[in-house]
Amino acid sequence: MSSLYTAEALATGAGRAGHVRTSDGIVDTDLAIPKELGGEGGAANPELLFAAGYAACFHSALQTVARREKADLGESSVGALVGIGPNGNGGFALEVTLEVVIPGLDLEAAQRLAEMAHQVCPYSNATRGNIAVTLDVVED
Repeated sequence: MSSLYTAEALATGAGRAGHVRTSDGIVDTDLAIPKELGGEGGAANPELLFAAGYAACFHSALQTVARREKADLGESSVGALVGIGPNGNGGFALEVTLEVVIPGLDLEAAQRLAEMAHQVCPYSNATRGNIAVTLDVVED
């Protein structure tokens, strides 16, 4: 593969309770372990950052597919829920639910576009076969 863009970030400090900064300084934030995982909460964490990235990337893929299919997405949105839990082998695993809303489009057509976007999205391609990803297309 020939990369068109490379993002660069550095984590320092105490990992999940440390700090992350991108090489361009656009992301520069402290991290905190979520209360649900026994931490203090109150700051970003890797799952939040992953959810934000996946939601934005998938929405972009959905827009790409819609343009190709000449479909009107209107005020569409994509939400990402990223869960973390034990994997049964002493480690942890992620699971993702993508909530896709396309107002004014019938559910069957919206589902078709979401499934097509799932084949285009780099996050979907990176996670396929590695973590459970559920597409939840809902009516507005």
